[in-house]
Amino acid sequence: NKNDIIDAEAIAEAATRPTMRFVAVKEEGQVDLQALHRIRDQMVGSRTRLINQMRAFCLEYGVPLRQGAGMFKLELPRALNDEGNDLSPVMRRLLGDLFADLRRLEERIREVTKEIEAVADREDVTRRLMTIPGIGALGATAVLAAIGDGLQFRKARDLAAWLGLVPRQYSTGGKQTLLGASKRGNRYVRKLLVHGARSCFRHLDRTRDRLGSWLDGLQARMHPNKAVVALAAKMARIVWVVLNKPGA
Repeated sequence: NKNDIIDAEAIAEAATRPTMRFVAVKEEGQVDLQALHRIRDQMVGSRTRLINQMRAFCLEYGVPLRQGAGMFKLELPRALNDEGNDLSPVMRRLLGDLFADLRRLEERIREVTKEIEAVADREDVTRRLMTIPGIGALGATAVLAAIGDGLQFRKARDLAAWLGLVPRQYSTGGKQTLLGASKRGNRYVRKLLVHGARSCFRHLDRTRDRLGSWLDGLQARMHPNKAVVALAAKMARIVWVVLNKPGA
């Protein structure tokens, strides 16, 4: 039967196997940097929820506001100052208080973002990572906080697989079936890489960058969303090379 002694024996036996993979221990700086990212991500989510709540309150009174944080911040003050709409005095006061909360929250987000960017400018590793198309200060520092030097991955594809950017397999009987992206591993880093790949896919000067011809061929044979994920996977592989082979 299952007990602690048998579990400990099985773990000790498995640890002696040459193919075992182990999680790297994070350094203190990685933990602090990861905490900054977690706090920023939580505040960005709170900002979205706050905007959606205010927009829903306005809709209850027949005052529609366009989507997008930028347009919302322009249109809400106009709606509050417009005496011709159906907003009640109580609702105007509540929305004004919530809008003040939104401004304070955005100021806090800016402060944390500046702190992350300062780390990105200070560290040599993150400066090298930011030379990769589609990776900025947030992406570079998130990668550094998540994987450190990346030595726990034997090859570049292992990092892409750990981030869930490779096809999910359902293979048996010698027949290989590749499905969509596995979406496993670190969800936050994967999100940043995919968003960076999407921006790169749209705005990269393909006539001057080496990825240009590869992206053109990719776009010609698959859906743009699939091409974006493929580009994110390639970015992850380049990250591994930059971390493990600085002079490459």
